[in-house]
Amino acid sequence: MQGPNAVKSTLRILQKPDHILALETFLLDREAANLSPRTLAFYRQKIAPFLDFLQRRGVAIADIGPDDVRAFLVSLKSGHAPGGVHAYFRAIRAFCRYLYAEGEIAHDPMARVHAPRVDLEPLAPADLDAVKAILATCDPKTEIGARDKAAILALLDSGLRASEFLALNVGDLDTRTGALTVRHSKSRKARVAFLGAKARREVLRYLAFREVGPNSPLWATLGGERLCYTGLRDILRRRARQAGVAAPTLHSFRRAFALLALRNGVDLVSLQRLLGHADLSVIRRYLAQTEADLQEAHRRAGVVDKWL
Repeated sequence: MQGPNAVKSTLRILQKPDHILALETFLLDREAANLSPRTLAFYRQKIAPFLDFLQRRGVAIADIGPDDVRAFLVSLKSGHAPGGVHAYFRAIRAFCRYLYAEGEIAHDPMARVHAPRVDLEPLAPADLDAVKAILATCDPKTEIGARDKAAILALLDSGLRASEFLALNVGDLDTRTGALTVRHSKSRKARVAFLGAKARREVLRYLAFREVGPNSPLWATLGGERLCYTGLRDILRRRARQAGVAAPTLHSFRRAFALLALRNGVDLVSLQRLLGHADLSVIRRYLAQTEADLQEAHRRAGVVDKWL
């Protein structure tokens, strides 16, 4: 027999429109599958407008068809880049597959909807001249200067995502080998990244200003709280203004790491593992190789020069 609280919960569910209930049960399923809060937020952000679109068209959840999805994707083109439209497509595909598996719809409409075409142009890495100018504004004799210099160098040297970088604790860094244990990765699988000798030296210089233990955040505010995404982004923007250069984005440091690693001879499989990618396809967008890079690759190959 249900208690009063269970009855009230059931009544709340029954009173919700089908579209809202479908989204909430999908998100609950994704959460039970241990997807990250960031991924759950992505699904909510992309699927909710689609459901609003269906309601305006008078389409019930059970009646979603391929043309409804196509019409929604076409409606996005005026205000979204191709990559943005593709993000909606991926979220709707996951949602519809869930509805089909749960028996909420008789047919999966996405089986007949082609993915929007996206030209995968290489993404620009952080400009190293700008990074050097930014580093020059950091006074390592002060705590804030030492922190900012160490963080910028470590962000570039590790190739970590900003969320992974900021989740590091002091105990996650092996100061002898430079190994970084990444416990909060996008895939939820722990992996190892590394810092070289120069970056480690600056991190140790920064930590000398603080009283820390293994579970202390590696990157902290002056008050000792864990540094957040906006805090790290604001450090870059403030330092860039002081240096008189354009501020690189946080993710552009990751792309710079990937490109420089490739130039320095790191093989793609090792690079994939360092970056924490499930496959090599994403890396292709990171590698904005210049004409000089390709010329050097051709010179090393030397098919005619070396073999004939």
